[in-house]
Amino acid sequence: MVKIKKQTRWDKIVPLLFIAPWLIGFLAFTLGPLLYSLFISFFDWPIVGEHKFIGLDNYKTMFTDDPLFWESLWVTVKFAGLFVPLNLITALFLAILLNQKIKGHSIFRTLFYLPSVISGVALAMIWAWVYNGEYGILNYFLSLVGVKGPDWLNDPHSALIAMVIASLWGQGTMMLIFLAGLKAIPHDLYEAASIDGANKIQQFFKITIPMLTPTILFNLITTIISAFQQLTLALILTGGGPLRSTYFYAMYVYENAFKYFKMGYSSANAWFMFVIVLILTLLVFKSSSAWVYYEGEVKNKS
Repeated sequence: MVKIKKQTRWDKIVPLLFIAPWLIGFLAFTLGPLLYSLFISFFDWPIVGEHKFIGLDNYKTMFTDDPLFWESLWVTVKFAGLFVPLNLITALFLAILLNQKIKGHSIFRTLFYLPSVISGVALAMIWAWVYNGEYGILNYFLSLVGVKGPDWLNDPHSALIAMVIASLWGQGTMMLIFLAGLKAIPHDLYEAASIDGANKIQQFFKITIPMLTPTILFNLITTIISAFQQLTLALILTGGGPLRSTYFYAMYVYENAFKYFKMGYSSANAWFMFVIVLILTLLVFKSSSAWVYYEGEVKNKS
């Protein structure tokens, strides 16, 4: 009886030992810093100097006395409005191409995914060369068809669009998730639709898209989060310019922390972004009951 109890106790301990490294890492590097940042958001907390408790003053200043807060937030909203749908459409389009039964599709899968493993700094340097107004390859190709390209990164009207295009370059992970979703769709559905006379376009909108909605939901949420966290490209390519046309909210948070050394104020900025992303995520989840479908699910129609 004693041996059985010891064995049962050991069986409960072993799984905890296996997940202990992850738990320690989560507590030390995720949850701990997260709660600490909430704590210091109520302080005037310079990197060097005395820390002073100021309550909600950081939040009041952010909403009432800091025009850069609203400007950076608006730039990020515009960026997200372009980035999110274009990213989803591009990733889905590439996934559909890779889902075709063509020779060498595994090679194309690798080539399409490869840009997503390049570091953000290296990717930014590549795009700096592509977008250069004098010798950039993009303007060179435009000149071949008689189009004079803009100075992409130095023109306020084109800089944000340039950021969106450059950000689309690394969506290989989303493409693979869509590809996995496409391969999980039963082929019998397409055969039945073909027998009923449905063409490829009808099959796409009546079968492929509805069956992919769980995957679309996941990718939509991760893309929204990614859009609000955009920093590296703008920091290296434009520094937030020209005329703050690419001054993203993440850059605003970064500069308050590491340029102006206002860690408390920056933490308040970061927590506001967390709340915004949380609200958007909850709204997407709330709306998902109306447009996300699962195989075998029957929707009640009233």
